[in-house]
Parts: sequence; C-alpha cells; structure tokens
Amino acid sequence: MTGAAGPPTPRPLRVLFVCAQNRLRSPTAESIFRDVDGWEVASAGTNRDAEVPVSRDLLEWADVAVCMEKRHRDILRQRFRGALPDNRILTLGIPDNFEFMDAELIRQFRRLVPWRLEAIRPRPAGGGEGAG
Repeated sequence: MTGAAGPPTPRPLRVLFVCAQNRLRSPTAESIFRDVDGWEVASAGTNRDAEVPVSRDLLEWADVAVCMEKRHRDILRQRFRGALPDNRILTLGIPDNFEFMDAELIRQFRRLVPWRLEAIRPRPAGGGEGAG
C-alpha cells in the first residue's frame, strides 16, 4: 500500500534548562519556550534539594542542556559524565539575581537561547550522518 504521506515529521528538539534550585531561572525559561514549534522543553536544578533535581534520565532525554551559569555546566559534566556530550551542554551566563518571570530575564532568554540553539539539531532517528 502506498501512502500519500510526506516525509516523517522530525522529532522535536529536546531542551533541558538548568539552574541551581529549579525555582526561578530554569522554570522561567521552560515557561516562555514551552510553546515553541519544534521544541520540547523541561527544567531542573543541580542542587539535590531542587524542585526537580537533574537526573541522568533527564540528561539522556535531552538533545541539549542549557545551563544558566558555568558552575551548573561543570556539575553536569562531573556528576553525569557521558550522559550528554560536552558540545550539547551550553552556558548562558545568567546570574541568580532574577525573580520568576522577571521581564529582564525573559528578554535575556529571548535574545540568547534561540541564537545558542541555532546550530543544535536532533540527531536523525536512523543514525545517519551528514550536515543538516
């Protein structure tokens, strides 16, 4: 049976936003990027008492982890070695001095995140190679 369906729809880019407590910055990012077409987002914190602590499962789910600060990236690399390639752990350099959904924080996310993720694409399901 031949179908009229076009090419398969690519899997969404899975983005994990990471801060320390998962209370202010990363949940803000998750909230504002939740409805972006082609993205699936989640957030977590590096502290063990975070609202949603980062786990190996979350990192293996993600195509890319977007960390607020270098220290978050360093914790992911140390605690979850190999769960996500180093080139898939990005750092924004956003300090912990914003409230949840702060207007300036949202402006920074909207300016930085799409630019940083521009070159990140989900790996093909078949494991094929090539530029995308």
